[in-house]
Amino acid sequence: MEAAMGLMRRIPPKHTETALSALLSLMPNHSSDLLSQVDQPLQVLCDVQCGKEFILCEYNRDADSYRSPWSNKYHPPLEDGSLPSLELRKLETEANDIFAIYRDQYYEGGISSVYMWEDDNEGFVACFLIKKDGSKTGQGRRGYLEEGAWDAIHVIEVGPEEEENTNYRLTSTVMLTLTTNNESSGTFSLSGSIRRQMSMKLSVADGHLCNMGRMIEEMESKLRNSLDQVYFGKTREMVCTLRPPSEVAQMRMPES
Repeated sequence: MEAAMGLMRRIPPKHTETALSALLSLMPNHSSDLLSQVDQPLQVLCDVQCGKEFILCEYNRDADSYRSPWSNKYHPPLEDGSLPSLELRKLETEANDIFAIYRDQYYEGGISSVYMWEDDNEGFVACFLIKKDGSKTGQGRRGYLEEGAWDAIHVIEVGPEEEENTNYRLTSTVMLTLTTNNESSGTFSLSGSIRRQMSMKLSVADGHLCNMGRMIEEMESKLRNSLDQVYFGKTREMVCTLRPPSEVAQMRMPES
């Protein structure tokens, strides 16, 4: 299992589904562990009743059906599917409306979904999802890439309230895939994923949504900086070393 997880961490996100399917066939006894621990690129389904798209993941799945955050119904229909309590459902509905505004302002398009459920520690868990298609045919307003996708998964464990404070534990994963193809630079493909965790004890005076939103905003800023330094920065350094610009190459040429 450790070797399988190490392999999945090194697989490009766009090949995750194929690699995971192969591992499931090789390790059927660990299927539940693999499905729960391996983050896959997010898929989208349309809620016909509301006319809105929602994101599919392990956190809104029951059997082979997925619950829509808009109508609170499973697709395809499932009679005994698990549902959040009325109080938590109200918070979930509000979170979806607020997170849609955040997504539109920060990502200029894309799809977002928020799911919440009770845990065994008298608290609850919230999952915030964003999927942005940045390709030329995607839903974003700046589609310059031949292929491009940003999948963000933020899972926050909210502990029971202790006097005036509550413990929040955030686990965030971002999967990035992009491919360019033009006459000047040719074809270039870059993909990878990154995961980080953050724990904070915050006052509940401002409300759970405010606290969770502040943590997600801070975490996404850190993740974007890390991706810029690790993936784009290192790639730029390697390309410039292996294929330096013409003026640099001429400076390095020995004089005849």
